[in-house]
Amino acid sequence: MESIGRYCEEAILFLEKMITIPSLSFEEANRAAFIAEYLRKRSLEPQLVGNNIIVRLPHSSNDRPVLMLNSHIDTIKPSELYTFDPFNPPLDKERILGVGSNDAGGSLSALLHTFLYFAEHKEHLESLKVEPLLLLTAEEERSGPDGMQRISAEMPDLADMAIVGEPTGMRTAIAERGLLVIDATAKGVSGHAARNDGDNAILIALNDISILRDFRFDKISPTMGTTHINVTQINGGTAHNVIPDECTFVLDIRPTDAYSNPEIMEILQNNLRSTLKARNLTNRSSATPLGHPLLEAAERCSIEQYVSPTTSDWMRLNIPAIKMGPGESSRSHKADEYILKEEICQAIHTYIKFITHLK
Repeated sequence: MESIGRYCEEAILFLEKMITIPSLSFEEANRAAFIAEYLRKRSLEPQLVGNNIIVRLPHSSNDRPVLMLNSHIDTIKPSELYTFDPFNPPLDKERILGVGSNDAGGSLSALLHTFLYFAEHKEHLESLKVEPLLLLTAEEERSGPDGMQRISAEMPDLADMAIVGEPTGMRTAIAERGLLVIDATAKGVSGHAARNDGDNAILIALNDISILRDFRFDKISPTMGTTHINVTQINGGTAHNVIPDECTFVLDIRPTDAYSNPEIMEILQNNLRSTLKARNLTNRSSATPLGHPLLEAAERCSIEQYVSPTTSDWMRLNIPAIKMGPGESSRSHKADEYILKEEICQAIHTYIKFITHLK
């Protein structure tokens, strides 16, 4: 594996160029075209599905399980607090700066060049127990319909397992909590406060919130523990002398694999007087099956395992997966985002070692 250093250098140069091409969610066409052309110059044949990019090995074999190497090409809108142009950042000796450099440009570039390493070194590829496939997706940051959601629906048999590239410090996330945001509406009857009549919607809401404060789900995930519920917003009342007939509040729930989002909705609705409406039921939790080769490979490589508090395109996959990539989640979605060049190089080494140890 003496040639890995070349791929590290190429990955850094690639990312420095890619960062200068704006790729906000739903506006990824230019970046997708750049990546596709880069791959064509390496004698690969990328398949574009919308702004998603699928790349198969030129000398693929159909008798091995397919390992998807996935990351996303889109970014959030950059913060106004940047101290430099987020799409034309200054060059730095140790870091790559710019929006999306950490989330998830570093993972994308490292996975892409890991794929290139195996595509261009048939002697290393032949010893693998899996068949690498590269999938770079759009619209991840906004959970859009034409990103991983589209690929999973149109190509359910594309792969057998996956590495999802997100900034984890190259730790292996073996599970990630889902996200369920619920808008709750308490309905009462308006009246005059001086006469103390009506049915106060705020008190109905407070009673429901009191129930939620002490609420515990019966099932506990062996990997992720209990399901977390937090009330994060509340609004009610129109005037000091009017008994309010409506009060709304918002629940932020971080599900585990013990319950589906519809199950959580049903359980809570049966215990609360307020009417509940989910903003999205598809942001489910994910967990790698116990004993899966992905977990065994992480153990062989002595990679730390943990449960991630953040969601990713993993939740749209219906195959076993882990989440692992260079950079740190704490840098994401902030001004002056960056990733260390050393982190990208270390990631390529780790990805190659990990894939080689998959049995």
